[in-house]
Amino acid sequence: MILRYSPEALSDLAAIKKYIEEDLGSPIAAENIVTNITASCSLLKEQPRLGMELSKLIGRETDYRYLISRKYVIFYRIEGSSISIYRIIDTRTDYIRNIGFIDT
Repeated sequence: MILRYSPEALSDLAAIKKYIEEDLGSPIAAENIVTNITASCSLLKEQPRLGMELSKLIGRETDYRYLISRKYVIFYRIEGSSISIYRIIDTRTDYIRNIGFIDT
């Protein structure tokens, strides 16, 4: 499977790293967390159904799935022979209400 990141997911990773580096003053922790998130994403190449079906969480049909990586939730879809990572959001936020990428 091929792993792809949307521009939003890449922006999410950059924002996570920047926040931990600059606001929390911990560049080593920032690097470790981003490495952990991307390692979790890489697991999906071999085990694409590792995450849970998002439809069960939100109560409506969607082909998106999600995977928790420490304090972050990774939203993705299986698209043929690829895995597309759409967003990476802090679980401490109201991420369900703010999932704007899901088709209604």
